Amino acid sequence: MIYKTAPPRFSPSFEVASCYLEEVHGKILLLLRQNHKPKGGTWGLSVGKIDSGETPCEAVLREVYEETALELDVNELSYIGRLYVRQPKLHFVYHMFRHTFKKRPLKKNIHIHPEEHKDFCWVRPQEALLLPLISDLGACIELTHGIKRPTS
Repeated sequence: MIYKTAPPRFSPSFEVASCYLEEVHGKILLLLRQNHKPKGGTWGLSVGKIDSGETPCEAVLREVYEETALELDVNELSYIGRLYVRQPKLHFVYHMFRHTFKKRPLKKNIHIHPEEHKDFCWVRPQEALLLPLISDLGACIELTHGIKRPTS
C-alpha cells in the first residue's frame, strides 16, 4: 500500500529513489526484471536503495546509470515527491524523480544491467498499467500521471 503521508506505526527499513525516464512524446522507459530477482518477470522503473551518505538525487543518478548506462544532467532532473510504502513485511520511503529527454535515447545507447534486467520498452503511462508491474508501481503511475487503470 502506498501513502502520501507517513501512516501510523510506519517504520521504514530503508529509502529508495526512482526515476520516470520520459521521452518528449510522453512515453516512459520500463525495465523488465530478471526472473531470479525478487518480483522477477515484472516491469519497473529505474530504482534502487539510497546508500549511506547519499542524497535521493545522487542515488537516482547512480541507479539510472548502473541500470541503463544513461547519464542524466542533474539540472534536468525534477523531484516529484515521496511516498510511504507499507508492504506486509517491509516499510520504506519511495522518492520519485522525473527526467524528460529532448530526444529519445537510441536503443543502442541503452545498456541494461544483465544481472538485474532482461529487457526494456518505451510505453505510454496508460499502456504501462496493462503490463505486469512490480508491486505498487501501477498506483504510483496513476498518482504521478493523473490517470486511472482502464476498466474492462
